[in-house]
Amino acid sequence: MTNPQSLTPNLQSPIAKQHLVIFTRYPEAGKTKTRLISALGSEGAAELQRQMTEHTIFQVKQLQRKFSLSFEVRFAGGNLQLVRDWLGSDIICQPQGEGDLGVRLVRSLLYAFESGAERVIIIGTDCPDLNGEILVKAFELLYHNDLVLGPAEDGGYYLIGLQHPLPDLFTNITWGTSQVLQQTIKIAQRLNLSVGYLPVLCDIDRPEDLPLWEKFISSP
Repeated sequence: MTNPQSLTPNLQSPIAKQHLVIFTRYPEAGKTKTRLISALGSEGAAELQRQMTEHTIFQVKQLQRKFSLSFEVRFAGGNLQLVRDWLGSDIICQPQGEGDLGVRLVRSLLYAFESGAERVIIIGTDCPDLNGEILVKAFELLYHNDLVLGPAEDGGYYLIGLQHPLPDLFTNITWGTSQVLQQTIKIAQRLNLSVGYLPVLCDIDRPEDLPLWEKFISSP
């Protein structure tokens, strides 16, 4: 069996066989991390969004030094110029586009697979404990499973990985609720998909989650 770390990127495309999509939002005050505004204020919530996005991208760039993958940022809010001014022009950035989260996830998956990817993982930026080791494990699990999920403690998921675009996995999901993971698993069972699971991690979405981020940034 091919070792996932031995794969080399497709030189004809910026998208490699192993491709990671990072979903984030432009850190505009009042329009991001709105559930945290009561604790941090609109500027503070936007600053947290900025920090968490930059942390996630740093982790992925560090991983690229020893593991073959490509990545892109799919953003909501702002515009392409604002995002490039923020993150730099060396990163592939594209808007998520219109529609609910499911529609936007399917759009990014279809683009990646049509561009030559063979295993695609999508993550957000809300989970500080999501690191390179977990991402490597996710790609490895995709060699043996149709679907990989990283369960979040709030009932959603912080990571989803697929070998093929499966739009049905993203339909009739009550996004933003504690039912997202279980609804996704039920659809996967109906489709007879094999599923690999990663460790359960915490997202930072609510004021009560903030001590996790404070602990994270204060640790050596």
